[in-house]
Amino acid sequence: VSCPVQVEMAYPISSQPQATQMYSSSSEWHSDVFDCCQDMGICLCGAFIPCVLACRVASDLGECCCLPYLGVTIVAMRTAIRERYRIPGSICNDCMCLTFCGLCTLCQMARELKVRT
Repeated sequence: VSCPVQVEMAYPISSQPQATQMYSSSSEWHSDVFDCCQDMGICLCGAFIPCVLACRVASDLGECCCLPYLGVTIVAMRTAIRERYRIPGSICNDCMCLTFCGLCTLCQMARELKVRT
């Protein structure tokens, strides 16, 4: 009895594909949390209409502009910025910055996205 399926011999695998990194190394924030006056447009928007600035940050991240209105999602947005650009830090640090210096941190996020995009 012969098998109707024929198996062809393939060449043996001599090397495995290597993972590529999107970013070569870690980096830092381009500005500190309290460098709000570096970009007066972002500073004024953050001071007088922070909800609009938060929506703009969400849009620049590629997320829905309504995302900042869903509770603690701004912490997730800051964490996403850190992860995307390999900026060291922690979720705890993100949460503390947004809790105690919320508007300045939001302005920092907007400045970072403006510089990197």
